[in-house]
Amino acid sequence: MTALAAIAQSGLQAAQLRLSGSAHNVANLNTPGFTSQQVQQQAMPAPGGVQAQSVQAARPGVALEAEAVQQMAASYAFKANVLVLRVADEALGALLDERA
Repeated sequence: MTALAAIAQSGLQAAQLRLSGSAHNVANLNTPGFTSQQVQQQAMPAPGGVQAQSVQAARPGVALEAEAVQQMAASYAFKANVLVLRVADEALGALLDERA
């Protein structure tokens, strides 16, 4: 796997974690005393990418509008990382065609 594909894959995994965490929070919106999950992301050193982990929020409760934003952001992150994978695949294919 190329470094670019590995970076995009880590982005896809981070977006999946964000979407799963947000869905969990919305599903438990009316649960008394529920503490929402948040996703913390951090850039990884070479070859790059992102490391994401789910953590408990500091205070109980769920802000529905914040969860809607999280879901939209995760959707855009999916689309962006899939586009990176598609472009990397096309570039690799063009390189292989040129060399053949």
